[in-house]
Amino acid sequence: MSLRTTTEYIEDVSPGSGALPPRAWYASSDAESFSLNGDWRFRLSDTADAEDDSFAAPGYDAGDWAEVPVPGHWVLQGHGSPVYTNHLYPFPVDPPRVPTENPTGDHLRVFDLPGDWPADGDAVLRFDGVESCARVWLNGTELGEFKGSRLPHEFAVGQLLRPAGNVLAVRVHQWSAGSYLEDQDQWWLPGIFRDVTVLHRPAGSVLDFFVHASYDHTTGEGTLRVDSDVDGRVSVPDLGIDIATGEPVTVPVEPWSAETPRLYDGVLATRGERVPLRVGFRTVALSDGLIKVNGRPVLFKGVNRHEWHPERGRALDLATMREDVLLMKRHNINAVRTSHYPPHPAFLGLCDELGLWVIDECDLETHGFTEQGWRDNPVDDDRWTPALLDRAARMVERDKNHPSVVIWSLGNEAGTGRGLTAMAEWIHGRDPSRPVHYEGDPDCRDTDVYSRMYAGHAEVERIGRGLDGGPHRRRRLPLVLCEYGHAMGNGPGGLADYQKLFDTHDRLQGGFVWEWIDHGIAHPGLGYAYGGDFGEELHDGNFVCDGLLFPDRRPSPGLTEYKKVIEPVGITGDGTDGTVRVTNKHDFADLSALAFSWSYEVEGEAVDSGTLPVPALAPGASADVKLPAPPPAAPAGEAHWTVRAVLAAGTPWAPKGHLVAWGQLPAAERRTPYTAATARPVSGDGVIRLGPGVFDARTGALRAIGDIAVRDLRLDVWRATTDNDDGAPWQPDLRYGLLWRRLGLHRMRHRLDAVEAGEDALTVRTRVAPAARDTGLSTVYRWTSDGDRLRLTVGTVPEGDWTVPLPRLGIRFGLSAVDRVEWYGGGPGEAYPDTRTAAVVGRWRSTVEDLQTPYVRPQENGARIDVRWALLGGLRVEGDPAFLLTARRWTTEQLDAATHRSDLVPGETVWVNLDHGQHGIGSQSCGPGPLPRYHLPAEPAEFSFVFSAAAAPTAG
Repeated sequence: MSLRTTTEYIEDVSPGSGALPPRAWYASSDAESFSLNGDWRFRLSDTADAEDDSFAAPGYDAGDWAEVPVPGHWVLQGHGSPVYTNHLYPFPVDPPRVPTENPTGDHLRVFDLPGDWPADGDAVLRFDGVESCARVWLNGTELGEFKGSRLPHEFAVGQLLRPAGNVLAVRVHQWSAGSYLEDQDQWWLPGIFRDVTVLHRPAGSVLDFFVHASYDHTTGEGTLRVDSDVDGRVSVPDLGIDIATGEPVTVPVEPWSAETPRLYDGVLATRGERVPLRVGFRTVALSDGLIKVNGRPVLFKGVNRHEWHPERGRALDLATMREDVLLMKRHNINAVRTSHYPPHPAFLGLCDELGLWVIDECDLETHGFTEQGWRDNPVDDDRWTPALLDRAARMVERDKNHPSVVIWSLGNEAGTGRGLTAMAEWIHGRDPSRPVHYEGDPDCRDTDVYSRMYAGHAEVERIGRGLDGGPHRRRRLPLVLCEYGHAMGNGPGGLADYQKLFDTHDRLQGGFVWEWIDHGIAHPGLGYAYGGDFGEELHDGNFVCDGLLFPDRRPSPGLTEYKKVIEPVGITGDGTDGTVRVTNKHDFADLSALAFSWSYEVEGEAVDSGTLPVPALAPGASADVKLPAPPPAAPAGEAHWTVRAVLAAGTPWAPKGHLVAWGQLPAAERRTPYTAATARPVSGDGVIRLGPGVFDARTGALRAIGDIAVRDLRLDVWRATTDNDDGAPWQPDLRYGLLWRRLGLHRMRHRLDAVEAGEDALTVRTRVAPAARDTGLSTVYRWTSDGDRLRLTVGTVPEGDWTVPLPRLGIRFGLSAVDRVEWYGGGPGEAYPDTRTAAVVGRWRSTVEDLQTPYVRPQENGARIDVRWALLGGLRVEGDPAFLLTARRWTTEQLDAATHRSDLVPGETVWVNLDHGQHGIGSQSCGPGPLPRYHLPAEPAEFSFVFSAAAAPTAG
């Protein structure tokens, strides 16, 4: 072979050369195949032309090369570093040119054919994903090159294979013309990151085939037709089907839906191969201005899913993919948008099997061109259209036989242009059975769905009511929020308010929370790394950590909240009239798979419980169900009915007893804590004693409650800003975190004005205000006691012109020797004013450590809402009204300064916040801020706490 360093193909706008036409992907058949996954020899070069292609020749000595596992990304395997940008290209924008500094990885794999490999027929070499451009040789013969990182490419190799000593050489370039089409808000991670497989192709084997399996909801019949490039027969034993390819047959069937994912096993048999089929009968149609499946409108309760693993990047195994689908199903999620590329094909098989609606998105985003007003955008440049059409075809042909795929998406944030129109026309022509989606088509010229990102609640309501205007075609289409509820850090807030709109207006067919998982990279020193932690000169920080799962796939409080918000059973009522209203919010399934129970709880403790007979309500139906009489021997106190719906039997995605939905109804009101002001302040030895309280006589500062030392109790208005507080750079006037800092709320000063020991109270008057400003809070602490308990009443009055809401309003103090916390109120996890739907009123216990929520970038977290009382070590606190509780082993200031979890070093003091209120969370890291009703205005306020000594909480 010649020794060449040709690199022109890297900057060629074409999709590549040498690859076979795209076709349907299937996991297995009776034809032989074997995987080339495993350890490969690897050499990294700084530029694309640093080495010639002699390494591809048989006999080349690569003994001194490194080894890397395939699938994998070399930058996660000790060779170079990852780069994260949201939309900015990390190289000069000069399409289709790329930098000379172009990390290039040469991969070598020497392999033998299995001993039983057939001697006849052909063979295909398949790559399921390589980023971003690959050139391939087998046994010294160049097969071709390709782009389209997250799409399959196959090469005919039958004449080149040898029984032993085959040399597969793959040169992978990080940057190529294809990189301009893959600017997808993720880590740039070069490598062979999906499977590499050799497949035997017997004479007469299956090529491409298309399973058409429609369902007529009026007759209950399904029609099956399998079109195949090679003639054969199709059999589905459970339906008694045995027909020729291309021949339709109509039979009674059970339809497929995300709620009832009925699949029929079948076989496509040609002269040379038998391919298993999993057939799901369903029909997707745009009817009456709505997306309907099997004749019924669907409500998407979805997530956007990037592929991610904190150690392997986008190189996912089947177990990880299954874990994702199981977590989605167990959290009531019914849909996934494959942002912003087709996933590993096995993932779609899991969606078929377990039941998820899928928007399958093409491997296309050119977001970085927005920086130059979309000038030179490839999707509006005819030279790039063949590459765009190739990407569309490789997605559709690969995934067309999955019943879970109900919508095709052209891509994401690629502007507008003739190339997108060409893609839409091709997809509509190839597969008219599915609608086409693309958010960047505001006039819906090429698409069948009106799609928006991060529209605020008011705008979504206007659209739902048909008051949005716009082109006539768009006004006749349903709205789907392809992205909303930005789940970055603490949040997202406002999900319940969106869901109420979806439930109210038929035109609103739901949405997809951004996104599924934090893309933190496991790092021995930082915990999880994000943008900038690898020395990138251009990066977008922790914007890559915006998921409902932490990088290790532990659910965040945001996912717990979302599960509750989208639960498929409504359980409502006021609990005092003896009934509970149960509503079936499924689109297709009745309630026969669920078992209902009730529990009667007083002060958070269950007094009695039992089963609740609920009819198997049809989708959309409601029933008022009678509750039993309250237990006659129930103790006095605040009481609730809690009604739960669980799986009556195990399913493929969750065991029997899995909690699907719950509702909590008040039964008896809370008694507010009362403390008679009977004790008198007594001065002496530099202190003032009032009941169990000990105060500094000069400053009025609380020093102890009985034997419990207390330090630095004072008003607190600051919280370590969340990602949503800090907001998105393109919304400068609404970034509350920046406005709070500008006002100086993170550096408040406390002026002592008076200490007044009266007949029955100790009053401390202060003013709390930031330097350089005339705004402040006149604050009065009034202490009273009945001899055993100590009551603090805090009154605040704002002074000056407050133009922003407060972050928080409450008191903060330090305690020692606190390890465990018990409380009666909302739990078990954190909650804030607009993220509180999942908070269950009960009695909860936790360690101080477990109260913390481990966001990748530390920020305000861990508040428990609606707390009536709490035990902190030996200190009992009751609130009037209920309060938010936070306890941590570092100060708010230390939390605010931390950039990674490793920055948080526990101290000896536990810092406790008892908050009268906190500002809402919202999702302004990319979307709207908290609704006005969740703001914490600077206005006069009064709130009280009662302190007393008590036995410390125990484990449990």
